[in-house]
Amino acid sequence: MTALCCKKQPRRDKIYSMSKRLFKRTKIVATVGPSVFAEEKLKEMVYSGVNMFRLNFSHGKHEERDEQIAIIRKYAAERGKNVAILQDLQGPKIRLGELKDNHLDLHAGDELIFDYEMKEHDGGLTVPIQYNLAAKCKPGETLFLFDGHVRCTVKEILSDTKMSMTVENDGFIMSRKGVNLPDTDLGGDVITEKDLADIEYGVSRDFDYVAMSFVQSASDIEKLRQILVSHGSDAKIIAKIETRAAVKDDETMEAIVKATDGIMVARGDMAYETGEEVVPIVERKLINFCRKHSKFVIVATQMLSSMVSEPQPTRAEVNDVATAVILGADAVMLSDETANGQYPIEAIKEMKKIILYTQDNSPMKPLDGDPEGPVHTYDVIAKAAVELAEKIDADTIVAVTKTGTTARAIAAQRPNMPIVSVTDNKRVAGQLALIYANSAFLCEFENDHAFDAVQDLKNRGYLKVREGKNELTVVFVSGIREDEGMTNSIQIRKIK
Repeated sequence: MTALCCKKQPRRDKIYSMSKRLFKRTKIVATVGPSVFAEEKLKEMVYSGVNMFRLNFSHGKHEERDEQIAIIRKYAAERGKNVAILQDLQGPKIRLGELKDNHLDLHAGDELIFDYEMKEHDGGLTVPIQYNLAAKCKPGETLFLFDGHVRCTVKEILSDTKMSMTVENDGFIMSRKGVNLPDTDLGGDVITEKDLADIEYGVSRDFDYVAMSFVQSASDIEKLRQILVSHGSDAKIIAKIETRAAVKDDETMEAIVKATDGIMVARGDMAYETGEEVVPIVERKLINFCRKHSKFVIVATQMLSSMVSEPQPTRAEVNDVATAVILGADAVMLSDETANGQYPIEAIKEMKKIILYTQDNSPMKPLDGDPEGPVHTYDVIAKAAVELAEKIDADTIVAVTKTGTTARAIAAQRPNMPIVSVTDNKRVAGQLALIYANSAFLCEFENDHAFDAVQDLKNRGYLKVREGKNELTVVFVSGIREDEGMTNSIQIRKIK
């Protein structure tokens, strides 16, 4: 047997223990923004438990991103852990243009006109818009302006570039505020010129994940995948689910899940598009579809939103995070809490505390129904391995993987213990940082036996023997071929 040895030998004082109790299985995604631009803040985020950093390409310059990427990777290496980086594309985020005095009061019954060709606002009810909605909207469709503060109904398409709307309630709008269109079909126009430029930049910076905004159908995912492949990128795709079209029925949601590598339940825009009452049910369905099809899922938006300005979350927010953990989300995300909040590090620590307590004190919700369609060998093996590991009270499951497929299949079964993924692919190791219960180690190997590598991890303190025991019980899952998905072996090993 060829011995395995980790390429990087972290200093002993940097070792991060992976005991069953202290290892969080649900991961944390945190957004980078002005509150954490300082190097010391980004370092604290790495050390506080962030597993993936979200870079929002609706804001910021590429030069700023270069600095942030370098800092994140520097301290991840110092910590001796894999941390993923997500490029979140802006997509067709439709915004108002510049308004005179940055403000316009509106009253119920007003006729508001959007003019795509308008260069300068004169203070009246005809306002500039950054996207030609006259080419997409139809009379009777609903629009929400400024994060839902003002509701309008399309009245008439006046020309190729102008349309009129009836204002439904009193309120006001400001320059560059967003427009939500729950009834409008954008016709697959979800990748903008800005997105294409950002993708080209992202490929050169080797991002682990690319998030696509305002996905409406599975075909949108295929368009992005073709673009990434044409650039030689193997970044994983995250479909942000936030449009009414994407959640119109179970068939559409499941088709998107099958087409993508993972999804983000983007609850903010989804609430404007569908109604707040729809979001909790859609969240549950999407998590279930992802678990059924071995795809990862991130629950996002306002999870600890009060911590933007307060040092403690509300009880409702704690319950929200705990519910996502119980339902089986791979990750929960902080947005404004870390990007613009006053307590970014405290929010990360609070989220980690909720995850750990919940996973230790509440069973995970069972999967609703079995997957339909062809059953892959690796899924069957993964399910058997997890059931075996839980019956014998194993300390950990070890997945030997070249592509990450084995590790993802095991994670989809939601084991109540850590998954140690051993791979010789640096890219795979980085991407597995987001996957449920996974901690990946980059090792050189020529066959499917990872015993020596795990023995080494134990010797260096990554895996610890529980109190009252004198050895580790480990379930190994691997294959004898290098083809993707050829997992077909389970072993039980004792490591003293």
